[in-house]
Amino acid sequence: MRILDDYSLEMTAKNVPDLEAARELIPAGTRINVTYLGNEDLPMRLTASKAVKDFGFRPVPHISARRLESQEQLEEFLGALRDNGTVESVFAVGGDPETPMGPYDNSAELIESGVLPSFGVQDVSIAGHPEGHPDVSNEILWEALDAKYKTLKEQKLPGTILTQFSFDVDAVLTWIEAVRARGIDLPIRVGLPGPAGIKRLLGFARRFGVASSAGIAKKYGFSITNLLGTAGPDNLIKDLESRYDPAIHGVVKVHFYTFNGMTATSEWIRDFQAQQHS
Repeated sequence: MRILDDYSLEMTAKNVPDLEAARELIPAGTRINVTYLGNEDLPMRLTASKAVKDFGFRPVPHISARRLESQEQLEEFLGALRDNGTVESVFAVGGDPETPMGPYDNSAELIESGVLPSFGVQDVSIAGHPEGHPDVSNEILWEALDAKYKTLKEQKLPGTILTQFSFDVDAVLTWIEAVRARGIDLPIRVGLPGPAGIKRLLGFARRFGVASSAGIAKKYGFSITNLLGTAGPDNLIKDLESRYDPAIHGVVKVHFYTFNGMTATSEWIRDFQAQQHS
């Protein structure tokens, strides 16, 4: 099985027109994550999740723990997702605010509340950080991953680990092996950047602290002085696939961060797969 089989995608609540434009390029049943950003409101998130389902895909709406002002707001969101048939799978993430806006300091607390399954959630994605986090120590990241895994097991909820996007296959595989060594057997979706303008790609990388500019240039095989074109993760996927061993790494798939370019990413995936199969 190729590592690119059963990939997943990410969109913001504002990207419904782009999703509609790309729908014929995306396999039916593909998991599509819908973000929970500060500049989006409840109706936008609900509309986007419903569009994903109506187009024949599997919506995975995000729930940002630190953006929730109250448990009531969480229940309102989950209830609305349940009502429009999109509550089955969610991604519980900490979120960007430095100070929590309500009772949840992190996604572990959100999961531990027990609210998710009471509204019909049947599958919970949680975050992984192969290259660490600029604001959180590795020790805390591992403790959080252990705690979330334990809680999902206790609640008998299937889950998936979804990683921040990365440019370093060495770091990703080393991290996956460490995850498995801790007894965590959840499927892992390795986050990869979809094709994007190089300037945008470097900007996102700096924001998330995932790699240096020199490191990105090496992995992508372009000159850092040529910032006008776009690059796809060809080298990353080929490297990951050639070194992936199911016996060691377990179930591993890929997740594309589309950077508001659902159509461009879907076209790149189509062309890359056609090239691989030719």
